[in-house]
Amino acid sequence: MDFDVVVVGGGNAGFSAAHSAVERGARVLLLEKAPEPEAGGNSFYTAGAFRFTFDDIDEVADLLEPDERHADSVVPAYPPSAFHADMDRVTAGRCDPVLTEVLVSRSTDTVRWLAGKGLTWRLMYERQAYLSGGKWVFSGGLYVGTVDGGKGLIAQHTAAARQEGVEIRYGAEVTALHLDDRAVTYRAGGSEHRVSARAIVLAAGGFEASAERRARHLGPEWAAAYVRGTPTNTGDVLDLALAAGAAPHGDWTTCHSTAWDADADPDGGNRELTNQLTRQSYPIGIVVNRAGERFVDEGADFRNYTYAKYGREILRQPGGRAFQLFDATTRPLLRAEEYDSHPIAAAQADTLPELAEALGIDADRLARTAREFNESIVDAEFDPAVKDGRAAHVEPPKSNWALALDTPPYFGFAVGCGITFTFGGLHVDADARVLDASGSPIAGLFACGEMVGGLFSGNYPGGSGLTSGAVFGRLAGAGAATA
Repeated sequence: MDFDVVVVGGGNAGFSAAHSAVERGARVLLLEKAPEPEAGGNSFYTAGAFRFTFDDIDEVADLLEPDERHADSVVPAYPPSAFHADMDRVTAGRCDPVLTEVLVSRSTDTVRWLAGKGLTWRLMYERQAYLSGGKWVFSGGLYVGTVDGGKGLIAQHTAAARQEGVEIRYGAEVTALHLDDRAVTYRAGGSEHRVSARAIVLAAGGFEASAERRARHLGPEWAAAYVRGTPTNTGDVLDLALAAGAAPHGDWTTCHSTAWDADADPDGGNRELTNQLTRQSYPIGIVVNRAGERFVDEGADFRNYTYAKYGREILRQPGGRAFQLFDATTRPLLRAEEYDSHPIAAAQADTLPELAEALGIDADRLARTAREFNESIVDAEFDPAVKDGRAAHVEPPKSNWALALDTPPYFGFAVGCGITFTFGGLHVDADARVLDASGSPIAGLFACGEMVGGLFSGNYPGGSGLTSGAVFGRLAGAGAATA
């Protein structure tokens, strides 16, 4: 036996599994498909946001990086009941109850455990709060992220793993699983290698970076989606596990996708800009297609609960394009890290017809859309920190945060559909053991991260993906170390 545990995949979930196995005395090998300069999986491309529960922010204040704004911050409680309700609501009741209970009940303890491994945390003012009445008001149940986002998350995970003695092999593409003798074959440096262990943890992501698999499972139009994160999550290991007898689980027909800069590389995320290529201030403005027509309720809910499903709606528009529109009143409210990034697919003009021409939008229809929208707004106080009920009674409606688009200059941002991760995966139990078609655990096989199916469907609460990766990674590593 070469190692006690082999972990396949070097993102947040894989590293969490490695930490957990090592602390139980296991000799751990982590195989990462990407070369070291391109490693970190999808986790590298995130904002590092983790959703977890607490009854009072003071309970976790010791985890947070000091910030002079803390004294002027309003951070609402996020009890387990709220997390459960959000999971049920945004997935329309399609979240696996067993796995959801594990995710919610272990969320806070797992974040604290990661802090003990050297991960550092902060309140995400620039992403999750608005200044209202002299206070920084947070909303949407998602408040905390790792220092330096996904880049910091992976750097801190990697440093901790190396200090623990985890052996990391980069550029190692797993090509076969041998479950009878608990071994894997991987290709590296032009050669095939076989390594055996007591247990294997699969943390190699979903199939979002494979155009062929996207088209097969999600629908043919998804072949044209932008890949937001790593180009290495092509679903190969997922297919190997299924071929070896693992049971599929969850919704294989939907995914996490969001508004993504229209000029981005379609085949993989930008390692410098990472999450800055998202465009997530749309609840403040209006979103139209090339015909100049609105097609979603931009203010249906806090961004955390709509952004992961609105990418799908953009993909359905002509040419798979949409345009987020703002004016001089709303432009200052946009998230600077996203809307002030460069390069960016955007235009500015003194009139709506000029903006339409610059972006390729039907000018006459856009003028009519803006006029009908502006005239339908109810008289209610605008407050971006809460669901303010300032609605526009048009079709589709805008339920909150409706401000007239009527003050020049005007700003438009062109977006496409950026796929983040897929929701279908393997069936695991509450201990992250992979199950076969009969519901029995497959000896020595565990899974975590995007490879776990059943938690999300159609949508997801923002920040729950990284939390899930860490929670089930920790469980998988513990189980693998004692297998």
